[in-house]
Amino acid sequence: MRIGVLTSGGDCPGLNAVIRSVVHRAVVDHGDEVIGFHDGWKGLLECDYRKLDLDSVGGILAQGGTILGSSRVQPAHLVDGVERARGHVAELGLDAIIPIGGEGTLKAANLLSEAGLPIVGVPKTIDNDIASTDVTFGFDTAVGVATEALDRLKTTAESHQRVLIVEVMGRHTGWIALHSGMAAGAHAIVVPERPFDIDELTARVGARFEAGKRFAIVVAAEGAKPRAGSMEFDEGGKDVYGHERFAGIARQLSVELEERLGKEARPVILGHVQRGGTPTAYDRVLATRFGWHAVEAAHRGEFGMLTALRGTEIVMVPLAEAVRTLKTVPEDRYAEAETVL
Repeated sequence: MRIGVLTSGGDCPGLNAVIRSVVHRAVVDHGDEVIGFHDGWKGLLECDYRKLDLDSVGGILAQGGTILGSSRVQPAHLVDGVERARGHVAELGLDAIIPIGGEGTLKAANLLSEAGLPIVGVPKTIDNDIASTDVTFGFDTAVGVATEALDRLKTTAESHQRVLIVEVMGRHTGWIALHSGMAAGAHAIVVPERPFDIDELTARVGARFEAGKRFAIVVAAEGAKPRAGSMEFDEGGKDVYGHERFAGIARQLSVELEERLGKEARPVILGHVQRGGTPTAYDRVLATRFGWHAVEAAHRGEFGMLTALRGTEIVMVPLAEAVRTLKTVPEDRYAEAETVL
């Protein structure tokens, strides 16, 4: 077979582990040829690629980012480029394409699959919001980075008797906020799935100081919002890709809490540090398994499918199912955390 692989959307720890796994399984075990498209779907649309052999993936297992590069393509451009992509697949003699990506990438993969291209998807995102898989690689690394940051911030917050509002990624889901907040013992967590009450948050933080505590840590998922009308809140617009721009919940909460409590409150935005650097062992193993099974699925002719983790097993699920809805934090998880408002 001749297999094309690409990474699209936001980068994520473990992408290189998937690329390496695909090449090793395809080349060593099946005698396939693998090419990598540069900068995601853009590379496929522009026929910009390079050959991937064992030497080209040597030493990348623990490397963050992606050796192929990544980018976002406006949905309209991809729809208009379906025929161009089909022509490039035929021109290159590709028997399978393995796109590695999150929600947007998988929607594009499903579009191309429905147009007849031989697609086997691999889910990745630090947000852990792909409904068809129990977990995505990159999530474990992001939670670890956020948890370490929260542990470190506790000491400086206590030294200066401050309230620190720590904003983590996750877009429309609160998985990173929930897991890192629980792991670090945050005093309050706000998530997109449940609009928070600013009065309740103020009371909870204020109670700590009234009890003689010297600081408070609030974890805020970037997509978290207050209950309608409970406080002034700037809504972000949308970018050219149709994604919501978040207006900075940590900044807005720091101003509100400082005014209400009379305590110094500072925003801390972890941002892209959560997506960079070395993947954890868990993410390397999961990414490797996904790559292995994607190649096997291609050889079985199981196109229009996605690798997914169910329990301890890797299974194949339809791409259409994977992009139908986002995996949000269920209600029963809030009680376990205790500090989710």
